[in-house]
Amino acid sequence: MAREKPGPLVLVGGAEFLPGNEPHDEIVACAAGRTPIFVIATAAVRQNPDAAVQTARRWFATLGVEAIELPMRGRRQAGDRATVAMAEAGRAFYLCGGDPGLVVKLLTGTPGWEAVVDAWRHGAALAGSSAGAMALGQWTLIRSGLAHARRRYAPALGVVPGVAVVPHFEEFGEGWLPSVRSANGGARLLCLDTRTAAVWRPSLGWRAMGTGRVIVLDGADRREVRPEGRILRLPGPSRRPPGAGR
Repeated sequence: MAREKPGPLVLVGGAEFLPGNEPHDEIVACAAGRTPIFVIATAAVRQNPDAAVQTARRWFATLGVEAIELPMRGRRQAGDRATVAMAEAGRAFYLCGGDPGLVVKLLTGTPGWEAVVDAWRHGAALAGSSAGAMALGQWTLIRSGLAHARRRYAPALGVVPGVAVVPHFEEFGEGWLPSVRSANGGARLLCLDTRTAAVWRPSLGWRAMGTGRVIVLDGADRREVRPEGRILRLPGPSRRPPGAGR
């Protein structure tokens, strides 16, 4: 097997596939080259996954690249040989928003997700927005009780160790902080405004991109940066996250 050299990792705060996301989405499009971007609509299966895929198709067409769905709407699809073969050939993957708990439940340990991570470890781009970005941390934040603002930690896919993503920060994510900070078990909180991303590349480390703020909360320490290209202090991604080790 070829020597591992991970590709870009892009965590977006939400409002994906809309104007304002060009700086970070162009990185994903560049990684795809002449191959399609694979949209993973797992987080949206209880909403309207077809609409999410169609919105992605229209958006990436404006950036000069095709987007198609990598069918992983359930564990059965994520274990299908055809899905695995598609993922093995992929050069760019994008997890859309929706339900943050579903992504972890439906993808952890599946051959399809293992193939996605393996492709990323060998140079493909891996992106997630809102619930998709949350799932890529060590922990995701799921609803605790009936109140939308009350959140609790749950294990996620573990691509970014030690981190929990708080998306839509300027819209409603900031309202999650009282519950998640009081329950913090050592997580570094990566707070992202919509249309704003934390982008990791092997040669550059983490950078902030997009239109809003990136805020890193580490205990009592708060660091806020505004793009473009500002450095972020975050741990590098895990090349072999739990449940995806080939």
